[in-house]
Amino acid sequence: MDTQSLYLFVDVMRQRSFIAIAKARGISASSVSRSISALETEVGARLFQRTTRQVVPTEAGVLYFERISSVLEDLEIAGQLVTDAGDRPHGTLRITAPIGFSETQLMPHIIEFNQLYPELSLELLLQDRYLDLIEERIDVAIRVGSLEDSTYIARRLSAMEFYIVASPRYLEKNSLPKTPQQLIDHSCLIFPRGGQNSNWFFKRKQKTQKVSISGRHLITQSAATKQCAVAGMGLALLPDWLVKKEIEQGELVKLFDDYQVTATDYDAAIWILYPSREFLPAKVKLFSDFLFNQFSRKGISIHS
Repeated sequence: MDTQSLYLFVDVMRQRSFIAIAKARGISASSVSRSISALETEVGARLFQRTTRQVVPTEAGVLYFERISSVLEDLEIAGQLVTDAGDRPHGTLRITAPIGFSETQLMPHIIEFNQLYPELSLELLLQDRYLDLIEERIDVAIRVGSLEDSTYIARRLSAMEFYIVASPRYLEKNSLPKTPQQLIDHSCLIFPRGGQNSNWFFKRKQKTQKVSISGRHLITQSAATKQCAVAGMGLALLPDWLVKKEIEQGELVKLFDDYQVTATDYDAAIWILYPSREFLPAKVKLFSDFLFNQFSRKGISIHS
C-alpha cells in the first residue's frame, strides 16, 4: 500500500477538504480525489461522502483513521530512529514562526544552522496565526509573547518586554504624555493581541493600572504597526526586539521608562515549542539546543 496515499487520507480527515489539502501540497484537487478513490477501492469501503460543499467521513472512514493514524506515527518514529542512528542529522525539519520575528531575529540563526547542518532540509512555515503542531506535522514552533496553555513542550529562549513608542514627528504635533491616563487624549495604533486591543496595562512598584486606549488605525501585523508609528500615525505598543534599532537611530522615542507595559500580561517571552517529550527526534533537540545557545549569548537575543 502506498504510504503517501495514507498520509493524504489522514490530512483530508483532519482538514475535511480536498481543496485545502491540494493547495497545501501544490497539487490539483482532482489528484487528491483520485488518490482517495484508489484508497477506497483498495480497502473496499467508502471513506468519505462528497458533496460540492463539504467532505464528510463515513463511519468506516473514522474507524480507518483511528487505526491508520497511529500506524503512520509509528512509521515516522521508526524512520527517525534510523536517521538518528547516523552521525549527522538527515531528513526534513518543519518550523513555524511569526513573520515579523522571523524577518528581523530568527533568519540569521536559521541560515547559520543550515550552514552547520547542510544535510538537513528545512521547511519554514512563516505566518502569524498559530498552527496545530500535530495536524500540520510541525517539528518546532517559535512563539512570541505570552504562552497559552497547551500540551506542547515549551522552552523559554529569551525574555521580552513591550515598549510604548512614538515618532519625533508625532510628538512635535502632540503633547508628550507624562502619565498613562493622558493616553486617552492620544491616537494609539491598535494591534490586536489575543483578543485584547483596547487596553494597555502599566505596572510600577507592584501597582498595576489599566488604561483604555483608542485610535483610528487598527493593524494586524507588528512590522506594519512599527512603520505606521515611524510615520507619525500614532503611539504604538510593540516588542523590544522590533523597535530597538529605530529607538537607537532616533526614529522612535520610548515613552514611560519607569513603567512595565503590556497589552495582555507580564510574562511575555520568546518560546520554542515541540509536540512531545516522549520521542524527541535528534534534529529537533539539535535545533532547540542551537537556538537556546544563540539566544543565551550576550548581545545575541536582540539584534540591533
